[in-house]
Amino acid sequence: MRLRQFLLWGLLVAPELWAQPVTIENVRIWAAPDHTRIVFDVSAPVEHQLSMMEDPYRLVIDLKNARNRREQAQPVASDKFLQRLRGSARNDKDWRFVVDLKKFASSKSFQLPPNQQYGHRLVIDVTNQNNNQARDVEPVVDAGERGQPRPILIAVDAGHGGEDPGSIGPNGTYEKDVIYKIADKLAALINREPGMRAVMIREGDYFIPLRKRIEKAREHKVDMFISIHADAFKDSRVHGSSVYVLSKKGASSEYARWLAARENASDLIGGVSLEDKDDVLASVLLDLSQTASLEESIEVAEEILGGLREIGKLHKSRVEAAGFAVLKSPDIPSILVETAYLSNPAEEKKLRNPDQQLKIAASIMKGVRNYFRTNAPEGTQVATRKHVIAKGDTLSGIAQFYQVNLQHLRDFNDLKSDLVQAGQVLDIPASGG
Repeated sequence: MRLRQFLLWGLLVAPELWAQPVTIENVRIWAAPDHTRIVFDVSAPVEHQLSMMEDPYRLVIDLKNARNRREQAQPVASDKFLQRLRGSARNDKDWRFVVDLKKFASSKSFQLPPNQQYGHRLVIDVTNQNNNQARDVEPVVDAGERGQPRPILIAVDAGHGGEDPGSIGPNGTYEKDVIYKIADKLAALINREPGMRAVMIREGDYFIPLRKRIEKAREHKVDMFISIHADAFKDSRVHGSSVYVLSKKGASSEYARWLAARENASDLIGGVSLEDKDDVLASVLLDLSQTASLEESIEVAEEILGGLREIGKLHKSRVEAAGFAVLKSPDIPSILVETAYLSNPAEEKKLRNPDQQLKIAASIMKGVRNYFRTNAPEGTQVATRKHVIAKGDTLSGIAQFYQVNLQHLRDFNDLKSDLVQAGQVLDIPASGG
């Protein structure tokens, strides 16, 4: 009887007397170009409230029944929103953080359950007031006057970032770190290539949702999308590089998604809006566009796989297909490169090596170069290459240098013979003819 009474009493008072305070174990800050994310690692879900204050602008974060055990992290000087983070106990029970802001901003919060890397998390996103509205995107390059040839634009996407580390190697290497270094080296190689420019999707250590990666690429009107990752598997002996394109199943699901939302899919098909098209015509246009993009993706993937084969072992000797979300833009040829297995200690060591990172980047660049040498989009500088004849140049030598057919080079420039003169300008065709 006494035991029953004790248990009943315990159930009645437990919510008030037995509730343990939530411990704030760590604070992490990730600054992106269009937002800053504050992540509180907490011991359990926490009741909280956000308040925006003015004069000066500051965000107040009140955590109920919470205690802080770590000194506050501070934003970097380049953070576009946050100036300083400070905190203190409140009412001998709660904890208050005050975020001093550089300008007025909007904020939202959500909580995440534990995963393989982290425990419970409270996430605060600080963004521009109108961040949810369409915004103008400054192009990576100035295309020049109308009708002038433009550079080929290639989106380089380093996966993961911020609080999402990706795979973690046996010696503690984060996927997000090593692949960013490879992506950065690849972008530098692209920018050194005549007639090509890189668009870095992630320009620092912060998280970008998968769909937003595609959106950024489309906003810049890129010609190709390359996502870079490092694979992992439970068996540490598994090794090698892989190259993926979108699977037919993934393409079908994305095709249906775009068709259902065609009122928001303007300019997907070479500048043709789908909004005023009936279901049949919109379906045909989307299917043609996605089929063409997938075929181009396979071609460039095979070229890149060939480049990776020259610097190391491949996990699979052919291009693979999967339903990766970042490959699902119907109007952009897209590939995903798994550079190596981070779960393999030997490959983890190689991925940390700057020389190996450059070799991987150079092998991808070789595949990109080989593909666009014969598949340059119309109106690009690569498709309309020009060569100024120097003393000692021969037409056959120029054809060999640019890897084009000699007769095609003659016909392309309306030449009656192979005689050329110093100072003469030749147009170089994109394909071998």
